[in-house]
Amino acid sequence: MRIGVLALQGGVREHLAHLRRLAIDAREVRTVSELEGLQGLIVPGGESTAIGRLLTAGDWVEPLRAFARDHAVWGTCAGMILMAREVSGGRPLLALLDIAVERNAFGRQIESFEEPLSVAEIEDGLEAPFPGVFIRAPRITAVGEGVHILARLADGTPVAARQGRLLTTAFHPELTPDLRFHAFFADLVRRRRP
Repeated sequence: MRIGVLALQGGVREHLAHLRRLAIDAREVRTVSELEGLQGLIVPGGESTAIGRLLTAGDWVEPLRAFARDHAVWGTCAGMILMAREVSGGRPLLALLDIAVERNAFGRQIESFEEPLSVAEIEDGLEAPFPGVFIRAPRITAVGEGVHILARLADGTPVAARQGRLLTTAFHPELTPDLRFHAFFADLVRRRRP
C-alpha cells in the first residue's frame, strides 16, 4: 500500500511519520504527477487559504477530484475545509464531501485545546477515547445524505466524518502518539471502491 501526503504546506512530516510507524509506504506529494501509483492521499492541516491558492495555481483541483472518485482521501483541519462542499465565509475548493463547515470555529490559535473523543469506528475507540488536538479548528455545521459522523465534542459538535472512503477530521491525529486514526484510514484505503 502506498499513501501520499500532499506536501504543499502544513503538517506533512508528522503524517508521514505516523504512516511509516504503521509500516506503510508513505510519500510526499509535491506535483500532480506524483498522485500516480498512490492508493490513498492525506490533505494535511495547515493554512487552508494558502494551501487553496497553491492548489489553484498548480492546477490541482480537477486531478484531486478525479483521484478522490476512485481512492481514499483524508483531510485534517485545513484539509476538512478544502474537502467540504460548503464553507461559511468562503468558497469551497475541492467540494468532495457533502458537509458544510465553519472555519476557525473555536477561535484563534491561543484558544487551541485538547479533548478526548469517543470514536466507535477506531480500535478500542469507546473504551480508550482518542486524544483530539484542536488548533484553529473548523467544525461541521451540516451533513448531507450518506455522511456518517464519527466523533463529536462533549457539547455534541461534530468534528469527524466519513462519506464512503472520504474521511475528514477537524483535529490533528498526527500531533499525538496515537496511531489509530491513521490505521483506520489505511483500512479505508484497502477497501474496494463502493
